[in-house]
Amino acid sequence: LIPILAFWISGLLAPVSEGPEKLSSYESGIEPMGGAWVQFRIRYYMFALVFVVFDVETVFLYPWAMSFDVLGVSVFIEAFIFVLILVVGLVYAWRKGALEWS
Repeated sequence: LIPILAFWISGLLAPVSEGPEKLSSYESGIEPMGGAWVQFRIRYYMFALVFVVFDVETVFLYPWAMSFDVLGVSVFIEAFIFVLILVVGLVYAWRKGALEWS
């Protein structure tokens, strides 16, 4: 609550200065060359999304693996169901052609 309140108060007390310098992209003090908006292909986002999903999966599986001897087989079954749901999603995306580059 305190950080939100501090952020809100600083937004109220800060001076508002709109201008062309404020709206331009920052290039380390060098005059910007060209536009800052570059259009990416949607395929990059699809592969990044798949990477993030499986990276988060690793973050979730690590504590399960470290506490396997304490918590027992039920944790293994839960982790297996979790991985199975992710694999079903990956197979679905693969069948729909979301992972094809062409």
